Amino acid sequence: MSHPQSSPAFFTDYRPPIGQPVQAEKGIVSICAPNSGPYTFTGTNTYLVGETNLLVIDPGPDDVAHGHAILGAIGKREVTAILLTHTHKDHSGLARKLKKATGAPLWFEGRHRLSRSRRTFEVNLIHNSCDWSLVPDRVLKEGDRLQTDLHELEVIETPGHCANHLAFGVRGSRMLFSGDHVMGWSSTLVATPDGSMADHLASLEKLHSLDWTHYFPGHGAPIPHESETRNARNFAAALLGHRRIRNRQILDAVRSGARSVHQIVASIYPQASMAIRVAAGMAVTAHVEYLEELGELSVRRRFLRNPELSVITPEL
Repeated sequence: MSHPQSSPAFFTDYRPPIGQPVQAEKGIVSICAPNSGPYTFTGTNTYLVGETNLLVIDPGPDDVAHGHAILGAIGKREVTAILLTHTHKDHSGLARKLKKATGAPLWFEGRHRLSRSRRTFEVNLIHNSCDWSLVPDRVLKEGDRLQTDLHELEVIETPGHCANHLAFGVRGSRMLFSGDHVMGWSSTLVATPDGSMADHLASLEKLHSLDWTHYFPGHGAPIPHESETRNARNFAAALLGHRRIRNRQILDAVRSGARSVHQIVASIYPQASMAIRVAAGMAVTAHVEYLEELGELSVRRRFLRNPELSVITPEL
């Protein structure tokens, strides 16, 4: 499938009212949590779907004020279930307390797990951000349908950002809840071994092939935001193009003499802040593993944290 080979136009001017319910569409309310940061943008978006009986998507971080905001927006309505797009704590941290407060079960893809086995002495840099012990009351799988009084959601498996990532499409509409898989303010962090670049790219291809054109992400504004005319499927295609550009940049950097992830990051992100460089290092590592899987890079892991890289030249 052909996709644009230019970077997407990220929208970073979004300023939601923190802790206040916002009517996004009929039967869909969003509440932004007070956990803004370099990896969460303005904060995690929690969604209430339905009118008289609700599905809650991504309760967000374990924050007292955010919990009160969610319960205030729910009021006396019944919560059928609490859904998780995935089990990073900025999305799932409040799940146990919200379950206790509402009596609603937790539904998600399965317990948090790595996308691949951890290598000897390898450190998972986002280990502490993962909700390892959370267990679903119902395991959700591809094609499952979840009903409220107003909307029916369809489960779409979208691994890549992490192994148990899901999206939820609203059947009969243009709307889809994309979690951290597609966001309008930034490309998604894929950090191995928690995530997988190969899975992430395949999941982008998958969403681009489906009919939903309006995404509600885990962080940031809806895609498209109100001043745009593009649709979210095209944005997913642009993200694929962005990743392919990054693959070429990495190969070019190695051809030019870079022999480590650190050197590649210095080449591609020369002006980046330290926080961005840390995230960039994780993303570049995921790209390197993907290029290694494709047979385009040779990775010699004499030093686990700083493997030596070289481009594989096809035989003539």
